[in-house]
Amino acid sequence: MRLGHQANSWGGVVGHPVGVTSIKDLFYLTPGDTLATLRAVAAAGYAGVEVFDGNLAEFADDPGRLRAALDESELSLIGVYSGANMVFREILREELWRVRRACEWASGLGAEHLVVGGGAQRVEPPGDEDYSRLATALDEVASIAEGFGLTASYHPHLSTIVESPEQVERVFSRTRIGFCPDTGHLQAGGGDPVELVRTYRERIPYVHIKDIDAAGGFVPLGEGVLDVAGVVDVLRETNFDGWVTVETDGWPGDPDEGARASMTRLRELLG
Repeated sequence: MRLGHQANSWGGVVGHPVGVTSIKDLFYLTPGDTLATLRAVAAAGYAGVEVFDGNLAEFADDPGRLRAALDESELSLIGVYSGANMVFREILREELWRVRRACEWASGLGAEHLVVGGGAQRVEPPGDEDYSRLATALDEVASIAEGFGLTASYHPHLSTIVESPEQVERVFSRTRIGFCPDTGHLQAGGGDPVELVRTYRERIPYVHIKDIDAAGGFVPLGEGVLDVAGVVDVLRETNFDGWVTVETDGWPGDPDEGARASMTRLRELLG
């Protein structure tokens, strides 16, 4: 297993305000200094970093700056995270344009993965048509990613129509895209991350590992109630040899300390 960290622990996430009037430009974005974040990730002992599509957009006109910073920090760009509503036909083309741009930028920097979230919650509870539209869009996302040499995975997420284990099954029974489990979101959605990783292991190319406390806040690994050891055991037992990426988004503590604490816990679990 190779260990990475998501850049959003150093600033969180916002949506670009241009998206209010231009759906195609509604990128996710971690505010702050992306290059400084790379140095912090490397200093905490990680070998790779994942960033949002909006942070790649910052360097679209000069990708060499980001490439040089990755090289200087001796970090791999693991992948890029993007997302969309994916259930509204009239805007899907605009959303897929954005995903395509993210793939183009990430591929040019040697990334391996595209992670995508989405599936908008609507006024009414989601029905079969919502899941079918989401699945169809995810199949298109997978094809776009493959065209750029990337492996695409869907990330079930709170505030979407894929939160609970039942909803996870509803979408993955309809689409061919890979599964990027986020252990914190899976538990917050009412699932058992250990069992979900075990059940879907054959379609998991990439993992987001995250701990959660009793109040529902995301915390560094080992400081919450999630069975992180159980998840790692499943990955080891099944010879998982891909990237495992830590996240502590929303944690109010010092991100450098959180990253180091998570690394310490992972090294204990991995021996």
